[in-house]
Amino acid sequence: MRMKDKVALITGAASGMGAATARLFAREGAKAVVVADVLDKEGEAVVAEIGKAGGTATYVHLDVTSEAEWQAAVDRTVATHGGLHVLVNNAGISGSAAEDLYDTAIWHKLMDINSTGVFLGMKYGIAAIRRTGGPGSVINLSSISGIVGQGYIHVGYNASKGAVRLMTKAAAAQHGKEGIRVNSVHPGLMPPMRTSGRTADPVQRAKTLKGVPLGRAGEVDEVANAILFLASDESSYVTGAELVVDGGWTAV
Repeated sequence: MRMKDKVALITGAASGMGAATARLFAREGAKAVVVADVLDKEGEAVVAEIGKAGGTATYVHLDVTSEAEWQAAVDRTVATHGGLHVLVNNAGISGSAAEDLYDTAIWHKLMDINSTGVFLGMKYGIAAIRRTGGPGSVINLSSISGIVGQGYIHVGYNASKGAVRLMTKAAAAQHGKEGIRVNSVHPGLMPPMRTSGRTADPVQRAKTLKGVPLGRAGEVDEVANAILFLASDESSYVTGAELVVDGGWTAV
């Protein structure tokens, strides 16, 4: 039970990697899992599924670009479950649906959700972890696109995920002495997101797959397992690190 006695808040947890992580945390004995998203119906369904399996979960509506909603979500988590130990900043959107790779409005949207959303999560989440008494763990979802560039996605996606990578390291340096660890996870080719465009196209996926040494796309549960390691005490001496889950794509 690697999450025993831990309260975790996960953003973007109504689907995909976030939902997989919420289910896994509950199976691993989390005291409570807070499912945060803007997809209320889907988020409530994840909570119901966890409850049916014997876990404890609650849903909160959270637009990660809203500072007020972040504060309300964290306050509700602490009030309902007695504290916060683990924050997973998973919410994000793809940059592969943009027709114009230099569209300014899309740039701002990508930065607001993928980067500022993580910043606000750390601002309020780390404060709550500190009040709870620590130790604590923050896991920020970046991407292989935060390490290398691609020619078929909006530049704002790379910029936003690169920002997540480096703000993670800054926060790790700032909060290590408090016993709060901060790490990033960098998924590679995964099942398409709701907001995917070219990365969901079978032709583009086939091209990308040729560069994956393991010869296949990843599964959301494989990312969830990486997040679990960083959330658990098994990674007690790991902070400021980048855990790449890409089948070897960035190794070649």
